[in-house]
Order: sequence, then structure tokens, then C-alpha cells
Amino acid sequence: MFEAVARLGSVRAAAEELYVTGSAVSQHLRRLEREAGCRLVEADGRGIRLTHEGRVLSVSAHEMVATATRARQDLAAISGLVAGPLRVGAVASVLRGLLPQTLVALTRRFPRLEPRVRDGEAADMLPELRTRQLDAVVMESWAHAPTTMPPGTHTHTLAREQALLAVHETHPFAGLEEVPVSTLHEQIWTSCAAGSDAHHSLLQLLRQHGVTDAQVRFCVADYATQLQLVAAGLTAALIPQMAVPATHEGVRLIPCRPAVTRTLAVATAPATETPAVHAFVAEMSRAAHDLL
Repeated sequence: MFEAVARLGSVRAAAEELYVTGSAVSQHLRRLEREAGCRLVEADGRGIRLTHEGRVLSVSAHEMVATATRARQDLAAISGLVAGPLRVGAVASVLRGLLPQTLVALTRRFPRLEPRVRDGEAADMLPELRTRQLDAVVMESWAHAPTTMPPGTHTHTLAREQALLAVHETHPFAGLEEVPVSTLHEQIWTSCAAGSDAHHSLLQLLRQHGVTDAQVRFCVADYATQLQLVAAGLTAALIPQMAVPATHEGVRLIPCRPAVTRTLAVATAPATETPAVHAFVAEMSRAAHDLL
């Protein structure tokens, strides 16, 4: 618990990571201080900070946790045990399209596995592999605007897919077999929230082809809702194939020229690569192959 507090800088954050209450963390800190015979943390505004003695002890605490983690991984690798918590971060579109069937299959095969999932952006979640807050991150990386990977991260490619231009069936582009990206001037767009991978990649794509007047007026994380806005004649969108539903009345989906593609992958770090993570990556690969 002290290692988590020292690493995260917060009792609350440590409690959330360890799935205990904040009071439990505080009690353990006080007990450790009594055993050490000195103060390890002190108040800092509404939070806390390490004392000099705490900073000294934190070095050993990090080493002890790393050693214990390696020991667990070594034993798990020997036995091939797939059990315990599996903490997964995922971008929303992949979460909806691939994760449910993957987790159903995994938990049926490995009843002792305890998957925990949250959504977010790859840029925010990837650093949490190094800090062991996440075991795996399911991410996207667009060919024209690739995601920067932290040093030491392992990337397991699941699939590569095309993204299609979605316009209303009465749009001037609706009758085309493909649309040059350089002609997408004066369009009103819907995309994921500003700062997201999908939003950034859309603007990057357009700028790279000389389109500087893009207007993203509708920021919606869910691609199904984006398609509804397109079907209403309000906007255009760039939709990955995986997110296209079986029926999409009122919407025309057209390939772009040049083709716009993204790679779906699972990112892991050496410190979190357990049999459970390996099983997760393998099952995600099977699900991606079946879907795409």
C-alpha cells in the first residue's frame, strides 16, 4: 500500500488501484510509520506528500513490489494459471465491437478470471501499463496519424481496417464509388470528442490533403449515434468498418481515396504480461479475425 501511495501520490488513487477503502490505506500507513519509527507522509494542502524518510523508503518499496510481481509472474507462467484480475483499458469503438464476446469466451474458459474494463483514449491509458494500473490497452492507430507508443511497450496487432466516408443518401457525393479526400471542403462533420484519437486523426487527414475548413460541430463518442446524425442529413462522418451496423438506412458509405485505414492492437508491458494477458490477447485476435 505504501508503494502505491508513493507511486501515485495519493491515498485515494492508491485505494482505487488496490480496490480497498481510503481509510484502509491510511490505517496501513499509520501502522507502517509506527513500525518504521518515523513519519513517511505529511499533509500537503488537501493531499499528502512523502517526507524525506518516505522518499528513502519508497525506493525499497518499489523494488519489493517489482520483485513480488516478478515472482507471481514466474509462478503463473510455470503453471499457466489464468485467474485473478485482468484490468483492460479500451477505446470506445473497440470496446463495443470486440470486447464483449472476448470476455464472455474468456470467462467461460477461465471461471477464476476477473476482467475489469474502462474506456478512454490510448494516450491517457498507455502510461498506465508502466505503472501497472492496467494490464492491457486495446487501442487504435491511424495510418496517417500513428499513435506514439511509450518505450518498452509491446504491441500485438489484431487487425487493419478501412474507414469509410458516411454521408446522407442525398449528399452530392452519395453517387460516387470513392471520394478523393482533397475534395472534402466545406463539410460539416461529426466525430469523437476533441482531443480523442479519432478527432485528431480526422483533422490530420483533412489537413494533409489541403482541407483546412473542416467544421466539427457534433462531438459524439459513439459511432452509432454519429451515423444517426448523418442519416438525419446534419453532417458527414468517418466511420471504421467495424463500427458499421448491418442496416444503416439513409446513409451512404463510400471509400476514400487514398484509403483511410486504422490498426487495432492490444498494447502490453513486460511487467504485466501474465498468462491471463496472453489468453486475452489470443482471444481478442480470434474475435477480430471473425469480425473483420
